[in-house]
Amino acid sequence: MADRLEIKASLNVEETGEITGTAWPFTTPDRVGDTITKGALTYPATLPMLWAHDQAQVVGVWDRIEETEQGITVKGRLLIEDVARAREVRALVSSGAVSGLSIGFQTKDAKRGAKGRSITKADLHEISIVAVPCHPDARISSLKGGTPHEQETVHMENENLETTDPKPDNNPANDAPQVPQIDTRAFDAINSRLDKLEAKAARPHPVHIGQPDQGTEKKAAFVEYLRTGSNDTKALTTASDTANHILAPDEVSAEFIRNLVEFSPIRSIADVRTTAAATIILPKRASVTNAAWVGETEARTGSVPTFDQSEITIKEIATFVDMSLQLSEDSDNVLSEVNLALAEDFGQKESTSFVAGSTANEPAGFMADANIAETVAASATALDADELIAMIYALPATYRNAGTWMMNGSTLAAIRTLKDGHDNYLWQPSYQAGQPETILGRPVIEAVDMPDIGAAASPIAFGDFKRGYRIYDRLMLGVLADPFTQRANGLMRYHARRRVGAGVVRPDAFRKLTMAAA
Repeated sequence: MADRLEIKASLNVEETGEITGTAWPFTTPDRVGDTITKGALTYPATLPMLWAHDQAQVVGVWDRIEETEQGITVKGRLLIEDVARAREVRALVSSGAVSGLSIGFQTKDAKRGAKGRSITKADLHEISIVAVPCHPDARISSLKGGTPHEQETVHMENENLETTDPKPDNNPANDAPQVPQIDTRAFDAINSRLDKLEAKAARPHPVHIGQPDQGTEKKAAFVEYLRTGSNDTKALTTASDTANHILAPDEVSAEFIRNLVEFSPIRSIADVRTTAAATIILPKRASVTNAAWVGETEARTGSVPTFDQSEITIKEIATFVDMSLQLSEDSDNVLSEVNLALAEDFGQKESTSFVAGSTANEPAGFMADANIAETVAASATALDADELIAMIYALPATYRNAGTWMMNGSTLAAIRTLKDGHDNYLWQPSYQAGQPETILGRPVIEAVDMPDIGAAASPIAFGDFKRGYRIYDRLMLGVLADPFTQRANGLMRYHARRRVGAGVVRPDAFRKLTMAAA
């Protein structure tokens, strides 16, 4: 997997763009009960300054990040000379309309308590300026320069959702200097929004006795996103390469992959890895050294082994699923329905590409690799037991002993009638639950996308898929809930995408049977 970026949220800004604040106080929990212990955060010397956690809206840079007994304090600068949005943010902070900071981090270790998590290890990736911080004490502390109003320092304790009318000023005019009064209209608007959010969160959902909870906060937020399209930025993570697509949480992605394997059997036997790159370069040795036996004083000869490289490019697969609005809103199984529908579609497409993919837009299939050797059958329509035996023993023992047969159902049916010279069937059933059937002692996997028996066709492949075929997952599952496009038809549309690449890394680990030409 993949890690998920969380956002947690004091703040001051100068006319020149210099801004200071508290990104995270250690002394109190945030609005959902989470705390971060002192020393838990790992961060670089500088971090990007974002607006509302939008990676497309970088408005400045945090030059100084310090950990104190009270919390994480930061100092940075808005790029007001170069970025228009930075000037807008400075105006919002100066007016008091925006005063919050929020951090984006990936949790590495946390303990869950009765009221929330105690995060003991996390990687800090960005700090955003926000209107409503997750932590009520995460505030901007100063904004230098400008008019006296812009230079005011606004200090806020935990936000009180109940606003009170200011008391009249009874001090005489010649008394001590008056404390500047803060315009609370912006805060009233924020409090009103919080009241609406609390009311929305308090809506009852269907309760099912005996069924487990929906799971973690991230999974619950993802389910709510599928139901309504509402994006809870604290618990959800946006795909880094496409705006608005939401990444499925870890446990949802794991369930998706389990479903995917049912429709894409190649995944169950191939070497599956994850990557953050668009292209994977794999070095390979094209020749070996040439050592020779020599006498005590004989001259030694040198070797010049050659090396090459292979490349696996990440491809993208995308689709959309339409689901009834009522089912999306009312069913507590909406996650399973969407998950299974996408897994079936992606799995079938993946299976086809992993077997025979040869176009520019899809992963490379192992049957399309021209470097894989073949055993040519004597007939164009009939299989022979001796040819299968010759085929399996044509591979080096290392690959043969870990090999797996791959064919479709009709070819498997034909092989089930074949016998060896001792009148024993080549095919043997599995005598243990969960174990595959075998041909000549090696497991067989049925793949519907393998070719049928026919002239010049290659209906059977045998090889060590774990060593020879590699799959790279770049983006596990990104979903965009669209409640508008099909609204007139009473449907919710889910756009889904994933990025994956695959290819043969060791052609000598495979052998295929090719039927004779007609």
